[in-house]
Amino acid sequence: MSEASDEVSSTMNNIASFAADYSEARDKFLSAARLADAQTFRYDNPTKGPKGESLSTDVAWVGPADATKVMVTISSTHGIEGYCGSGFQVDWLAGIGAAGLPKGTAVLFVHAINPYGFAWTRRVTEEGNDLNRNYVDHSRPYPVNEGYLEIADDLVPADFSEQGRAAADARLAAYRRKVGDIEFFRAVSGGQYSHADGMFYGGGGPAWSNRTLHAIVDRYLKGRQDVAVVDFHTGLGPYGYGEPITHYDIGTGGSRRVRNFWGESVTESKRGQTASQARDGLGHYGLNRVLKEPQTRLTMCTLEYGTFDRESGQKAFRADHWLHKYGDPLGKEAEAVRKAMRRQFYPETDDWKEAVLFRGHQVVRQAIAGLQRGAL
Repeated sequence: MSEASDEVSSTMNNIASFAADYSEARDKFLSAARLADAQTFRYDNPTKGPKGESLSTDVAWVGPADATKVMVTISSTHGIEGYCGSGFQVDWLAGIGAAGLPKGTAVLFVHAINPYGFAWTRRVTEEGNDLNRNYVDHSRPYPVNEGYLEIADDLVPADFSEQGRAAADARLAAYRRKVGDIEFFRAVSGGQYSHADGMFYGGGGPAWSNRTLHAIVDRYLKGRQDVAVVDFHTGLGPYGYGEPITHYDIGTGGSRRVRNFWGESVTESKRGQTASQARDGLGHYGLNRVLKEPQTRLTMCTLEYGTFDRESGQKAFRADHWLHKYGDPLGKEAEAVRKAMRRQFYPETDDWKEAVLFRGHQVVRQAIAGLQRGAL
């Protein structure tokens, strides 16, 4: 059997690394970390899960403590999307571990950076923040999303009956025709700082998950020579495909490195190559503010796995926000909302899970190889 066949067979056998809920995901992660002889550390979240369970962000370090090169993976930036990244992290720790690391290289796996969203089947944090819009400089005036101001009440209407949604949808459709698809999606998902209970809210200060990630960086990554970060996400793009999305300015060292690491598959937002409309408060910008060249070369991508169409995703996300603004998150209407969110951001099919693992291992393997090449 060829090496490629062995890898496919291994991937198919390891879909058990995915979990049924947050608690199982955490248990599997810690068990896999023990198998890999990893050093672990826990950051306790101040909230509880829907069953009263404790929540935390856990990290696992594999490799020499004095490694100059570190490969980082992050799961659950957008809560419910954590099933994807967690499944990969468990699979890597249990199946590859330190044996897959070159000399002087370590891995740092950040599991469930947004444990509240993971446990509650939401994309947002306990503060209602979209974490990937929260990494702005909160000491400066927030960006203004004029488009969101026009459509905010129709995105999360108080009347969520069939008739109420139809009326709101008609107004949204009219706005979309007026501004075009790109401006419409930018208004909806580009990030906003005016409606704390609205969609893609970037927050009025650093969220707990933001502060925790910075604490992890201070503890494990400051002073390292080369750091690669892969942040796992779901919900955008073709079903099962993992797109490495990056946000470096054109012509910079970071832009050259992402091409060197991931080749022609990488997409750069500054070149207009990705459908993502996220621009403000990204984790990419937050980490680049604290891991700066020339002391540390940071090479980062968002690995975005496609699920279902964008329209169904918005429908599920709107219902989730309505539930937590106007409804009862533990009431009878919550089950259908969570089911739709789970399906949109975590397709529980074997082929999708296999695709996640295959692409995840490829992208991380490419990043580890890229780390060895250093400066470009």
